[in-house]
Amino acid sequence: MNFEIDKIKKISYKRLAPAVAYFFPERIDFFMIVDEKFENLKNYLRELGNVAVAFSGGVDSTFLLKVSHDILGDKAVAITATSEFFPERETEETKNFCRSENIKQIFFREDILKIGNIEYNPPNRCYTCKKNLFAKILEIAAENKISHVIEGSNVDDTGDYRPGLKAIDELEIKSPLRRAGLCKSEIRRLSKILNLPTWDKPSFACLASRFVYGEKITPEKLSSVENAEDFLRKKKFKQFRVRIHDKLARIEILPEDFEKILPIREEIVKNFKNFGFDYVSLDLIGYKTGSMNVGIPKI
Repeated sequence: MNFEIDKIKKISYKRLAPAVAYFFPERIDFFMIVDEKFENLKNYLRELGNVAVAFSGGVDSTFLLKVSHDILGDKAVAITATSEFFPERETEETKNFCRSENIKQIFFREDILKIGNIEYNPPNRCYTCKKNLFAKILEIAAENKISHVIEGSNVDDTGDYRPGLKAIDELEIKSPLRRAGLCKSEIRRLSKILNLPTWDKPSFACLASRFVYGEKITPEKLSSVENAEDFLRKKKFKQFRVRIHDKLARIEILPEDFEKILPIREEIVKNFKNFGFDYVSLDLIGYKTGSMNVGIPKI
């Protein structure tokens, strides 16, 4: 029997469990554990009644928006910030998703480099940025008579230096995925079951995360990083970062992709120099989230 479990949608996992146990015994633990978390998430959203989802288009916020809209209908809306920190490509993806799901989306533009001392990239940059952006989202939600603002951080996000979470907690923004105990791998697998286009989307963080702390962030440097990463994306690299150290670009890719980059080494150098870099390097450690946070205490 061809029992394609990953294509089944909107069915309680508890009802699926016997069939999964028979046909896919190695997967029953996942369904039994995640079923309770997923049900808790849906019940919590029902309790909230209406929500504004801070929507960036990433794996987590897309999943949260989809489930919120499935549960609450028009009482779930998306609010998306645009700025020089977020590539236009990502903004377009949010538009396409909301259009395809018939979800109301509200945009606002923010010149983040003019907030406090963010342009000098202090270690608390993410805190200051998130505090400002979510304060604006709260204002927009209130104007639209929406009682709750929610965002998509998950339990894995507590394992690194994440000053943005402090701002979220201070503003009393709700984090349903963390509350339900969902981790990234579970969200990806649930997203695949729901046929979300983001289920295998690479992790993304704002372009400012490519800068070493203390280096001044400028629109020109942000553009250099965005162009460099777009180039690697077109070369079919999936998970990567281009970290900027003044005029040096430090490329982080998965170790298994090291051999793939060597044949196009000269092409990369040529293009990166056109983007504004004088030097181009490959990080032998490989791709790692939060690599700019080395030496920064976790909070």
